[in-house]
Amino acid sequence: MASPLILSIDQGTSSTKALLVDEAGQVVSRAVVPVTEAQPRPGWVEQSAGELWESVRQAVADCVDPAQAHRVAGVGFSNQRESLVLWERRTGRPAGPLVSWQDQRTAARCRELAATGAAELVRSVSGMPLDPMFSALKARWLLDAYDPDRRRAGELCLGTVDSWLLSRLGGEHVIEIGNASRTQLLGLRTGDWDPRLLELFGVPREVLPRVVASTGPFPAVRGLAPLPDGVPVLAVMGDSHAAMFAHAGWRPGVVKATYGTGSSVMAVGDGGEAPGLCRSVAWDLGDGPVVGVEGNIRATGRTISWLSELFGVRTGALLAEAEGAEPDGVHFVPAFGGLGAPWWEPDAAPVVTGLSLGTRRAQLVAAALEAVAFQVEDVVAAIEQAAGRVRVLMADGGLTRSTRLMRLQADLSGRTVARSGEHDLSCLGVADAAGLAAGMWTVERLESRPRPADVFEPALDEPCRAARKAGWHAAVRKSRP
Repeated sequence: MASPLILSIDQGTSSTKALLVDEAGQVVSRAVVPVTEAQPRPGWVEQSAGELWESVRQAVADCVDPAQAHRVAGVGFSNQRESLVLWERRTGRPAGPLVSWQDQRTAARCRELAATGAAELVRSVSGMPLDPMFSALKARWLLDAYDPDRRRAGELCLGTVDSWLLSRLGGEHVIEIGNASRTQLLGLRTGDWDPRLLELFGVPREVLPRVVASTGPFPAVRGLAPLPDGVPVLAVMGDSHAAMFAHAGWRPGVVKATYGTGSSVMAVGDGGEAPGLCRSVAWDLGDGPVVGVEGNIRATGRTISWLSELFGVRTGALLAEAEGAEPDGVHFVPAFGGLGAPWWEPDAAPVVTGLSLGTRRAQLVAAALEAVAFQVEDVVAAIEQAAGRVRVLMADGGLTRSTRLMRLQADLSGRTVARSGEHDLSCLGVADAAGLAAGMWTVERLESRPRPADVFEPALDEPCRAARKAGWHAAVRKSRP
């Protein structure tokens, strides 16, 4: 008989990816389908929930040959987190747009709640700071817009992207616990929706999904040709959690940074009361939740794509142009929609300092790359304070293709950076989890699996590094109100 395969699907902010993985953990085939986003007003970021589902169907069709379909033993989903969808329970029709994790329309309401002293309750119960990036305020906005008196609570479903995609397969309204913990409505200690947070944010429990482990139970596949209906969904994880899993991140001392539209820097461990960081459930494989400490950066890859759009030059060409350039004193703080970790300043504004008549496009792009590295290092430093010395930073995500960025990260951090040989680690990580559930491999096999990486060592001396960090932090202070 032909050997079994795992199909993993990562529904991200800018694209949906699919990987077909064999028993050795090798990628047999892959597909990528871009998805769009809209900014109907300043600070608003929306996507079409219907488009996301169609992109999943297209990615599966492009990735899986009909001759391979019968060999798929199970499916795993990873997904963008914090983004929220409201849909009709009976028809499955979205009631409004998907409100993206990048969206800042609730910033004013966030300030109002903070003024009442609610931030301490939110952090102590959910593990996260009160910030418009998380789902709770988006939930309130969607319900206020489409069910202001909450009379339709029994007719509507509210969920993150994993919950929305699983709803397309049929079955019960469910959400994976790691995604649920990013909503800011879940009690980190209880693993269930917290009544105090539901009241604070005005969210009826009836609209919310049932919380399940990262291994389900989930509805089986339906409508994902060429897969036959009935193929089991064996694992679901938030994208950053899945990338951490792909690094075998349950091992002590592993810290990873995912360079996507934004960035997540994460380590497994409770982290205690870590200022500037989030504590959330990384995954639960059926033997209890594993807690992770994490810092989230709003704009890393998005900074580069914004410059690409601004100058009308492809991203690859921009990065090539900046390969040999230096910022020449320019600092770029990409506070689009405010600053995330470790500042959590929703009212911060984008700032460019050090401009002169000699500044050219290459210097701006070089400054943007430095901004990515500085932002990541600020979070790594906070994780180090919470969890101990970080000597090696595991790097993954599309922007790691920039060797210049990886060298900058090592130099500006003063740490070894190990760039994964596989860019699509969110897809690979949830494939690892699904393969565990299918019995195709064990945790021990995952730990011993070769993980090819390019290693970058710091080459900058400490006084120069300290001076450049000081220049960056001076620019950050100017961006903050």
